[in-house]
Amino acid sequence: MPLQKLQFRPGLNREGTDYSNEGGWYDGDKIRFRSGFPEKIGGWTQYSSSQYLGTARSLWNWIDFDGSNYLGVGTNVKYYIEKGGTYNDVTPFIANVTSTFTGAGGAYTETYSNPFTATNGSSTITVALGTYKPSVGDYVVFSSATGLGGNITAAVLNTEHLITAVGSTTFSFVASATANASDTGKGGTTVYTGFEVPVGLNVYTIGTGWGAGPWNAGTSSNPWAHGWGTAYPNSQAGIGQQLRLWSNDNFGQDLVIAPRGGGLYYWQDANSTGTRAQPLQYLSTQAGYSGTYVPVATNQVLATPIQKFVFALGANSYVSGTPNTAFNPMLVRWSDQLNPYQWVPAATNQSGEFPLTNGSYIMAGRATRQETLIWTDSALYSAQYIGAPYVWGFQILMDNISVMSPNSMVTVNNVTYWMGQDKFYMYSGRVETLPCALRQYIFDDINKDQSFQVFAGSNEGYNEVWWYYVSNSSQGTTIDKYVIYNYIDRVWYYGNMARSAWLDSGIRPFPMAADYNNRILYHENGVDDQSTGTVLPIYSYVQSSDFDIGDGHNFGFVWRILPDVNFNGSNQPNPSVTMTVLPRQNSGTAYGTADTPSVTSSNPYSATRNVFTVQQFDGQVYTRLRGRQLAFRIESSGVGVTWQLGTPRIDIRPDGRR
Repeated sequence: MPLQKLQFRPGLNREGTDYSNEGGWYDGDKIRFRSGFPEKIGGWTQYSSSQYLGTARSLWNWIDFDGSNYLGVGTNVKYYIEKGGTYNDVTPFIANVTSTFTGAGGAYTETYSNPFTATNGSSTITVALGTYKPSVGDYVVFSSATGLGGNITAAVLNTEHLITAVGSTTFSFVASATANASDTGKGGTTVYTGFEVPVGLNVYTIGTGWGAGPWNAGTSSNPWAHGWGTAYPNSQAGIGQQLRLWSNDNFGQDLVIAPRGGGLYYWQDANSTGTRAQPLQYLSTQAGYSGTYVPVATNQVLATPIQKFVFALGANSYVSGTPNTAFNPMLVRWSDQLNPYQWVPAATNQSGEFPLTNGSYIMAGRATRQETLIWTDSALYSAQYIGAPYVWGFQILMDNISVMSPNSMVTVNNVTYWMGQDKFYMYSGRVETLPCALRQYIFDDINKDQSFQVFAGSNEGYNEVWWYYVSNSSQGTTIDKYVIYNYIDRVWYYGNMARSAWLDSGIRPFPMAADYNNRILYHENGVDDQSTGTVLPIYSYVQSSDFDIGDGHNFGFVWRILPDVNFNGSNQPNPSVTMTVLPRQNSGTAYGTADTPSVTSSNPYSATRNVFTVQQFDGQVYTRLRGRQLAFRIESSGVGVTWQLGTPRIDIRPDGRR
């Protein structure tokens, strides 16, 4: 018989059985298809040895007017702005009924009088509560405090502290020093106390008490109440609590941010990375506008890059003369053009609002080149600037659709892709279902309870859109898998990888991702896993569906393989891959093994699965196996190795029917 080429269709296909996909690839991990051929994906390196607190769910990169390259990092604990490898904590202070805009740097703080109690021999400091009641795990910052308890100096107090206990009238933290004297009711008559935005969850949970229930079910003066200030009653057992998601966008060189369900905050670049983001209400008042009419909460904040508006997707409505704090999850509000501080509609400005009707809440929005796309839980809207008096016009692009999460959409080359609850979509002027050869395999495996963790990202250098998700198979609650769509070749592939956020290259030299070790990684950089600074191999493989030997009727005897693989980009002198040939008698039987395997070129051989190590210049390897159909697999697990498969061939002899 002539040599049989092993040529397979690009992409993985799991929509049918192994045998029904003859001529295609069926399984793989950490591979991609380029020009129709599979290859190992690029490696990743640690961007900075510095670490942040919490699980990062948002990455946002921009350059200001003087060339400073910033990276916004939103975690469930903090919000940071990274510059030069250093993560600067800019987490804003929250606002509540008795807060005043006072204290160091004009921070939004509450004034306490002699609130501290210290106990001799203990580093735990107790603080008398004011009006706002924090939760365990939140952070508080004091300023203008005086010392107490001997070693508890002003420098020890006037910094950030993690709250470790909360009682009915007090809360506590552990200081960096141990008191050598006891003091009660000390610390100064004017202590500025700033409570940072409450720490959020990093997984979806069911619970009661502090943190249970919607964030905005509180009082008009404190939208964080109930969720963070008071315990939900036992009758409310089973309330779902979503994870913390930050939205962020640039307004010029400044940054506007919002935790989902929380208020709008604004970081001013002129104040440097050492200052915190501040409530937009405060800055609006300082600028001479009616700050009380700035939305008190939103599902997402975004800025339109061309028209220069700030949008709040989901907000409290403007009511003339009286601020309205009733949250409407379907309301779109926007600031005046070129002015993020003006939110009061008038004939002299272009701020306004519009309630959407199809759906029950706004999931997310994305500003594209010609329009702003807004997803509710069941529809996709287009918002287009039309000028005064209506300013923005809204139209439904598609009803009865779905969307998986607030971060499950991405726009590449003016085409928007997103993951729905049971299929993929694309929008390029019209909404279309995106055909997927992995649809059932992927959606049967997604942990829908953790759907808000799903996020999308583009890898423009390889024409790819990535979606990361939590799988059912992992029995866990953190992201462990990904699926990729190559929009040039229109093929799909998937794999295993733990990441929590992604940002494509553009301003930075490589795509960036956040891992679960509180670090940012550069992807497509090198060929190995250097996420911790130690070089580790990346295991990658791809396996074909079964294909017939000849006509599939008679047995065939495969006695040699002629490999075709290149190792371009490898950085070790003797790179190698492992090729496996898996024979099978019929589709319903298990894979068999050779009776008397052998191999040339001194390559090691596994007698259990017909495995052959192929080095860079191996022209052929000998084997001994028989079957009616075969599957082919290539894999690598060595340091410094990358590969691309070509068209290997197998040499077959007729071997009868049994």
